[in-house]
Amino acid sequence: MKLILDTCTVIWATLSPATLSQQVRTLLADPDNIILVSAASAWEIATKFRNGKLPEAEVLERNFIETMDVAGYVLLTVDAEQFLRAGRLPAAHRDPFDRIIAAQALSLDIPVITPDTKLDGFGVRRIW
Repeated sequence: MKLILDTCTVIWATLSPATLSQQVRTLLADPDNIILVSAASAWEIATKFRNGKLPEAEVLERNFIETMDVAGYVLLTVDAEQFLRAGRLPAAHRDPFDRIIAAQALSLDIPVITPDTKLDGFGVRRIW
């Protein structure tokens, strides 16, 4: 099964896996699953680290690509169609990073692994 991680899940999976639900830990450990991480998560982590909102993610930010590779996660680029879809989503949730990840999940028809219930407003399938 293909799954896309929300940024908070990327952070928790790499820095504090005990924070994840048992279901999520099981899904991430299953070698048959393809775990996708959006380029938007790299942007979000770098931005929040630079702004001082995510100081605990210094090593993750510095070694993001290598960390994703070691974890076996597949980096997912964002295309123009997905950016357009993100911009067209309902305005109820304004976070640009979440909007992009939701648009990618919708365009690929895959669930998002996140505890963030705000993504429900976009009509994504959410697992936590």
